[in-house]
Amino acid sequence: MAERVKTRRLEMNLTQEGLSVRSGVPLATYRRFERTGKVSLDGLLHIAYALDALDDFDQLFASRKYASLDEALDADQKNRKRGKRNE
Repeated sequence: MAERVKTRRLEMNLTQEGLSVRSGVPLATYRRFERTGKVSLDGLLHIAYALDALDDFDQLFASRKYASLDEALDADQKNRKRGKRNE
């Protein structure tokens, strides 16, 4: 992900410092992100906003698409992870 962010930053002709200022993420934090890929979720969202990529997060936990109702019901039965209720 850090590599894709770096590519987007360069496409927008921004320096690390420029993106740091635009995003509000400290420069050292941003540099560490590009180097290691580690950043807080809050920092990542600020960076995404500065790169006009915040909408990309909408797909992160998007609903699955099924070809039929049977497929959806089948998947629901297989993925069920809760116990029975005590009555």
